[in-house]
Amino acid sequence: MTTSQGSLFEQTPSQPRFVRREAITDEGLKHFQDAYPGQVITKQDLFYYVYGLLHSLEYRERYADTLRKELPRIPRVKTYESFKAFSDSGRRLGEMHVNFDSQPIYQGVKIDYGKGPLTPEAFRVEKMKYGKGKDKTVLHYNDRITITDIPLEAYDYVVNGKSALDWVVERQCVKTDKASGIVNDANDWAIETMDNPHYPLELFLRVITISLETMKIVNGLPALDILES
Repeated sequence: MTTSQGSLFEQTPSQPRFVRREAITDEGLKHFQDAYPGQVITKQDLFYYVYGLLHSLEYRERYADTLRKELPRIPRVKTYESFKAFSDSGRRLGEMHVNFDSQPIYQGVKIDYGKGPLTPEAFRVEKMKYGKGKDKTVLHYNDRITITDIPLEAYDYVVNGKSALDWVVERQCVKTDKASGIVNDANDWAIETMDNPHYPLELFLRVITISLETMKIVNGLPALDILES
């Protein structure tokens, strides 16, 4: 459809233009394709290979010194079978981590909801606390709700030096920024954005599932047998 001034769907100079660019170059892809002749490897395969590799405990230990100082080095493994194992694992990890809000709620804990009706207010969180003596098998969600039988192995999944569960406990709270005076209230996000006053509690339980499944995948990664360049 056009008018005397041109197409209604033409982009005007004032409108921003967005160009999608791939982070993996053609040269980078070829570097890996050359290592496994006869195999079909896409940039997406390589992306998930990197994601899987970066979760390898052996990789993190071997490159611990350089990872603190520079960008990660991404070596090629010797066999296509190992490449595919890292890529497939990385894909499973990536899909789970991106879609964390839709992961199953962990069913292996016990939850004491206290007495009284379970109104939205009953799920209000101010500051979660672990059990006495920092017993991490216990979490006091608020003054009423307590979670017990939390598996300690769930804390093995560490993100930026802290377990994923610890991140949830730290961030799902009510906190006032000292510099600005702005109040960050996890309950506002739960109700206004997620339309779910249970969200902070459910997030903690979902992250238990994610943490256990992540470590299961990580512990099943192949040995890091590197192809010399």
